[in-house]
Amino acid sequence: MAKPTSQFVCSECGATSPKWLGRCPSCGKFNTMTEEPVAQSAPSRSGIGLRTGGSKKPVLLSEVAYERFTRVPSGIAEFDNVLGGGIVPGSLVLIGGDPGIGKSTLLTQVAANLSAHGKVLYVCAEESCSQVKLRCERLGLRTEHFYLLNETCLEDAETAFEGVRFAIIDSIQAVYTEQLSSAAGSVGQIRECAAKLMRIAKAKGITFFLVGHVTKEGALAGPKVLEHIMDTVLYFEGEREDNFRLLRSVKNRFGSVQEIGVFEMTEGGLVGVKDYAALFLSDRRGESAGSAVTPSETGNRCVMVELQTLIAKTAFGLPRRMPLGIDYNKLAVLIAVLEKRCGIPLFNQDVYLNAMGGIKLSEPSVDLAVCVALASAFKGIPVDKGTAVFGEIGLTGEVRGVSNAEKRVNECVKMGFTRVVIPAKNKAACEKHRDKIEIVPVSTLWQALKAVLPE
Repeated sequence: MAKPTSQFVCSECGATSPKWLGRCPSCGKFNTMTEEPVAQSAPSRSGIGLRTGGSKKPVLLSEVAYERFTRVPSGIAEFDNVLGGGIVPGSLVLIGGDPGIGKSTLLTQVAANLSAHGKVLYVCAEESCSQVKLRCERLGLRTEHFYLLNETCLEDAETAFEGVRFAIIDSIQAVYTEQLSSAAGSVGQIRECAAKLMRIAKAKGITFFLVGHVTKEGALAGPKVLEHIMDTVLYFEGEREDNFRLLRSVKNRFGSVQEIGVFEMTEGGLVGVKDYAALFLSDRRGESAGSAVTPSETGNRCVMVELQTLIAKTAFGLPRRMPLGIDYNKLAVLIAVLEKRCGIPLFNQDVYLNAMGGIKLSEPSVDLAVCVALASAFKGIPVDKGTAVFGEIGLTGEVRGVSNAEKRVNECVKMGFTRVVIPAKNKAACEKHRDKIEIVPVSTLWQALKAVLPE
């Protein structure tokens, strides 16, 4: 029986099937199976199809030598913070984001700064070399040891990696390998090109930065194996009409996965933002009802974020719940707790919630701020602009302790807040700041609402 010359691969999860299917049996998505040719494998060196030589012997854990490396600064402090303190030699970094968000601009600035530490190769698969040069001149970047290569075939570009210390592939969806006959950007091509770059990086110690496209849902295009191969996966988020951008780490083998970096798009390129107050806090907080400020941890730093809510009587039978930056299910649970434990009826109210600056908050310490903002909007009583709250809410209405409470209170002191509502279980850890800020410990949600909204 002849071997099949093609197979069908899911563009979402990479699952394969010998025939076309309307729905992927692995991820359940519809119309994602695309036909791709099967790569012809080389003949086996043994009669039974097993390799007989070159196998490595296992090594005792106690005999494994430590691999020492020194992080290389990229020249952009916010970028280094997201990576965990700098660039690790021989690593693979994938940066994804919407078109026009500034991925190429950021990597061009990083490449120009890294050229002072060694040879840098920029593989511009989507642009010409003259376009990249114009961008460098517009940004006023120095181009010492900065090399450009306009190539889409990975085998032809591999010869240019000799002596290179840092390489940028812009983008991974535009390059292809001759081992497969499918078009560039297909599931098979992305998977094979990423695997080949990974082998080159580990063998030659080259640090690769890969630009990745995203789908309309906001996820990285290509199979999930692309993210599994990478050492670090970053998402560049923001609106093209807005000057501020967020760089978020979702995977990092050499640092925290909760780090974020804030950038501002200027005429001279992307500039790291140190003062987040203008981005995550509004100037008119405390004047209108429905807002609360909470210290949120993002990796190794703590950021003061304002949550704004709007409550309006629904015109339909089923009220709407529209959170931005907060999980939908978490908002539904907190609304139920407010209704049952505090007597605030929201069953006939449309609830809109927004985390300022486009930041996404997933830690449980923001629960109390969400409840305070909802109660403030429902009662029409504004929260004092000098008050911050944090704590986890249980289904019984208790306020549970959170981690790093002392760090959160210290951030409130630095930002000029005069009062902070904290869980009672974290009171002992925050006593050292009592002379700098008023600390209000609470054990239930009802106590927290009475402390923040006394009327």
